[in-house]
Amino acid sequence: MKVTRSYIAIIILTPLLIASCAVEPVAIAYGTDACHFCRMTIVDKQHASEIVTKKGKAHKFDAVECMLNYMKDKEDQSIALFLVNGYTEPGQLIDATAATYLVSEGIPSPMGQYLTAFETEMEAVEAQEKHGGQHYSWQEIRNRFKN
Repeated sequence: MKVTRSYIAIIILTPLLIASCAVEPVAIAYGTDACHFCRMTIVDKQHASEIVTKKGKAHKFDAVECMLNYMKDKEDQSIALFLVNGYTEPGQLIDATAATYLVSEGIPSPMGQYLTAFETEMEAVEAQEKHGGQHYSWQEIRNRFKN
């Protein structure tokens, strides 16, 4: 059997194409990556966020409020993952749809809307007791930003 160059190219390129469309979080390069919404450099490890499309493209944001503002006129159907950094574990991306959010002037965020994500409701309540403010679920915070 004669192996052609086209056949070899297909064998080599197929795994690369499949890997390039992987739907998974992409690490944020703090101090280097720019926010997809406002173009500021992402430096805050407690407030950064990310969406990953169903095609595997990651959009990184310097603050949860930038991600929510970006999503105002976008369809959720194209998004595979909504991710946020949890306040108590800086730099760790967590599922944004399962997180609890606190809007508190006691915890400043990069864009000045005082929005912070917590992995658990208990963490948000503890921060609320210390810093004041109001906590929200994912759907509640989405509705607040849509209006």
